[in-house]
Amino acid sequence: MNFTDGNWMMQPGITAHYGAEVYQVKVRENVLELLVPTRKINHRGDTLGGPTLDVTLTAPAQDVIAINIKHFRGGSPDAARFREFEPSEAEIAQTEKQIGFTSGNLTAEIDRGSFSLNFSANGKKVSSIPSRGCGLMSVEGSGNHIVAQLTLVVGELVYGLGERFTAFAKNGQTVDIWNEDGGTCSYQAYKNIPFYMTNQGYGVFVNHTGRVSFEVATERTSRVQFSVPGEGLEFVVIYGPTPKDVLRTYTDLMGKPALPPSWSFGLWLSTSFTTNYDEKTVNEFIDGMESRGIPLSVFHYDCFWMRGFHWCDFKWDPDVFPDPEGMLQRLHQRGLKVCTWINPYIAQASELFDEGKANGYFLKRSNGDVWQWDMWQPGMALVDFTNPAAVEWYQSKLEAVLDQGVDSLKTDFGERIPTDVVYYDGSDPVLMHNLYTELYNKAVFELLERKRGKGEAVLFARSATAGGQQYPCHWGGDCWSDFEAMAESLRGGLSLCLSGFGFWSHDIGGFEGLPPEALYHRWVAFGLMSTHSRLHGSTSYRVPWAYGDEAVAVLRFFTRLKLGLMPYLWKQAQETSQTGIPMLRAMVLEFPEDPTCAFLDRQYMLGESLLVAPVFSPDGSVTYYLPQGTWYSLLNGESREGGTWVTETHTALSMPLWVRQGTVLELAPGATSLEAALSADPTRVGYGVEGFIDPVTAAKMLNA
Repeated sequence: MNFTDGNWMMQPGITAHYGAEVYQVKVRENVLELLVPTRKINHRGDTLGGPTLDVTLTAPAQDVIAINIKHFRGGSPDAARFREFEPSEAEIAQTEKQIGFTSGNLTAEIDRGSFSLNFSANGKKVSSIPSRGCGLMSVEGSGNHIVAQLTLVVGELVYGLGERFTAFAKNGQTVDIWNEDGGTCSYQAYKNIPFYMTNQGYGVFVNHTGRVSFEVATERTSRVQFSVPGEGLEFVVIYGPTPKDVLRTYTDLMGKPALPPSWSFGLWLSTSFTTNYDEKTVNEFIDGMESRGIPLSVFHYDCFWMRGFHWCDFKWDPDVFPDPEGMLQRLHQRGLKVCTWINPYIAQASELFDEGKANGYFLKRSNGDVWQWDMWQPGMALVDFTNPAAVEWYQSKLEAVLDQGVDSLKTDFGERIPTDVVYYDGSDPVLMHNLYTELYNKAVFELLERKRGKGEAVLFARSATAGGQQYPCHWGGDCWSDFEAMAESLRGGLSLCLSGFGFWSHDIGGFEGLPPEALYHRWVAFGLMSTHSRLHGSTSYRVPWAYGDEAVAVLRFFTRLKLGLMPYLWKQAQETSQTGIPMLRAMVLEFPEDPTCAFLDRQYMLGESLLVAPVFSPDGSVTYYLPQGTWYSLLNGESREGGTWVTETHTALSMPLWVRQGTVLELAPGATSLEAALSADPTRVGYGVEGFIDPVTAAKMLNA
């Protein structure tokens, strides 16, 4: 939210009350409490009236400092927090002019006379809250807001804030943390995370579940400003010094990504959305993949596995699928896992509606009526996940589906959550808007863990907020079938994976529309070189023979190539789950010291060793950057020196895939199934490392 009118004036109707000085200091064990007036106190009379701020500094972990700002404490300003962090060890030192608060290597120095804060680590400045950089804004018509600003140095770039499809570096953008179902081509996002990091070695997490407004080098071009409505705000500064260190610590605080089962890394094939399908159609798809030598791991049934107007009753349409248990058993006998689509909405025609209404399982209006609307499903209600009985009820309905043989669930929607509702536990509906998806996905993921066992649970989720990385996997939402949408999808994935998420996917070929052959070819390559790979569309199928014989060859080649990479990818997935460092890595994450990597959003690292540069053109031309060092082509074994831009043209059966020097890559060349790829002894290839199979020989094996 923009409060100022340029540098000198305020917007009409806004009165600013900036923290002006430190008036009183209290020190408890590992806790620093400050009383901060919003005007200078020159004599006793100045203490009469006017806002003051209660500012508390704690250390949730080493190298981390949390700053909690409150105006009025009579309400519940802490109710907005995602997590309540316990204070850890900190050092507090005071002089006549300054107060120092140190957590590990990170220190906040507070100037008593101006209430400015300087963050430093190991003698180097990290960031600062300048004088008049923190305070209370009284906004006519919308009440009070708490605002804070952190400075940016020359050349400092901001990343993250969730799965954002706008420019990769967020400088110059206004970002509202508010989940929306807006597709992949706008400023809206399905996954809004109030966490960012910069190329100066630190990250910032705003611990607030509601709408957080970020002005990223906009209201003030040398600052990141964040504000929330209400009387309290807590934010956390996390020192690295590397981007990987920041993500390790952030996910220590907010949860590590669970490790998805190995079978989820294979190829998923969907019925698509509004297409016609029954068991015969499904078998034709699976037979077609098998006869063409394309290994398939998961088959997904989208919305119309249930009857129209009945979403969600979790009942197979009896006219289309008369024998669901038998059908699922037959798919399992073919070595496939099965996923079905769900959402947290119960249509009025569903047999579950009356049951949920009678038991108080839905969100309500202030008069006690069930909250309903006709968008998406006529008369639909929303499950109230703050009600433990409603969670148990919802899980019991899904449990019946799992008992039939379903292995995974696509948790769609969860973004358009109303704010004019009453929750079972009395939660503020504005603060619950973003958090709703966390409760929804958690309920489903925990059911899968309980039924399938820890390590066997995997979602295909669209919406998320902070902490959602604990319930993988997430996909990029509704995109168009063009190269621009392919590129914006990648931007969103890179941004999400710099926000604490470890695993990410997207709709191969695009969701809306019919992809041209050239786009299908290039998106297939991109999709199979992502952590999770799903063929899915809206009104058209995504089976490769619908796009020509060459599309079949492309899908077969890249599916088998991913299987060949599975020993390496599986190790990287385990590392992601343990450390919080994502599998899909922006170049700046892996090469923070290389300034050329700072803006790169059309290439990435898949794990620590493999550089991927998708082709975003119908003629196969691509321009990408190789960082310093020697690189080896995964597809032909040739070497090339980095520190340079490369422009080249690729056939449909090729794309830039490079392995960094010094890597010993474990491969499974010739594998035709995930089981074979992960059960056999891996082939170890030395990329610039002697004593192993050489890159040229390995490339021939992978291409065989």
